[in-house]
Amino acid sequence: MDKPMSNFHFKFMSFGYKFRDFFLPRTNILKEVGIKQGFHVLDYGCGPGGYITAAAELAGESGKIYALDVHPLAIQRVQNIASRKQLSNVKTICSGCKTGLPDSSVDVVLLYDAFHNLSESKGVLEELHRVLNPNGILSFSDHHMKEKEIVSKVTDGDLFRLSGKGERTYSFLKEA
Repeated sequence: MDKPMSNFHFKFMSFGYKFRDFFLPRTNILKEVGIKQGFHVLDYGCGPGGYITAAAELAGESGKIYALDVHPLAIQRVQNIASRKQLSNVKTICSGCKTGLPDSSVDVVLLYDAFHNLSESKGVLEELHRVLNPNGILSFSDHHMKEKEIVSKVTDGDLFRLSGKGERTYSFLKEA
């Protein structure tokens, strides 16, 4: 992710997401991913944290949720959610690309509605490939892109291969 959007735009987007999340709870989408107790999950481009609570509950206390975003307001919102809901397994990362996480340390990466905004998508995919464990899943959704574009952009470079398509997400597995 390049540079943060304006604070006004971020707040406007966050307000809209509240309606979205009411009509389509994030838990319903995360069920497609198969997050289990103890999983380490990276929500890359977490925005205002719509997936954080559901992911934290699915991963349980033995799991870990990393919420990464380039926008300081996003990080602040996720920290507020984690504090208010007493989610001790949530850690925030303010970054535009690099996660700072160890190699092969993540079971699932959520890359939802962020990819279309990336100018350095290749570098981001390389970073996600690096942090995913060998059996890790890249769960992808971006309503700004068509299926053919999604598959070609994520699989170009031979870092990932399509493993499945759910109702709302695409699952990619890490290539060796």
